[in-house]
Amino acid sequence: MQIYLLRHGIAEDGRPGQRDGERALTDEGGKKLRAVLKRAREAGVEPSLIITSPYRRAVETAEIAASVLGYKGELLRTNALEPQSTPEAVWEELRLHSEETQVLLAGHEPLFSVLAAFLLGAPPVLVDFKKGALLRVDVDSMGAQPRGVLRWFLAPKLA
Repeated sequence: MQIYLLRHGIAEDGRPGQRDGERALTDEGGKKLRAVLKRAREAGVEPSLIITSPYRRAVETAEIAASVLGYKGELLRTNALEPQSTPEAVWEELRLHSEETQVLLAGHEPLFSVLAAFLLGAPPVLVDFKKGALLRVDVDSMGAQPRGVLRWFLAPKLA
């Protein structure tokens, strides 16, 4: 399985009384995401499934990804991709979809930096996961513990 971790784009600042999950992407955030996703499309990214955090900025990120990458399926929302979740919870969600070939996850920090290290079997590794960045990890087995291979990591400044 090819696993793509796509951190949400730049989001608006929170307002008094606004829940964190209600913050939307900014125009700049959407623009930078489209540039990253255009490069991803050129590299052959064609997700068979897109899974997203239920937070608004992640859903909007997943919707942009679906549009740019030509994804026609439904977006699957899961609490396993909320910022305070764990890599183990995400792995269990991925294992439910082991028949998929390319899965794109739209989510947040601090989860994605530790998730990337977890998927690579290297929990002590530190990953600087910028907003709008896209990382590809390939896993051959969907066993209890992942052992992935980092294929590439695209930051918005490189798109």
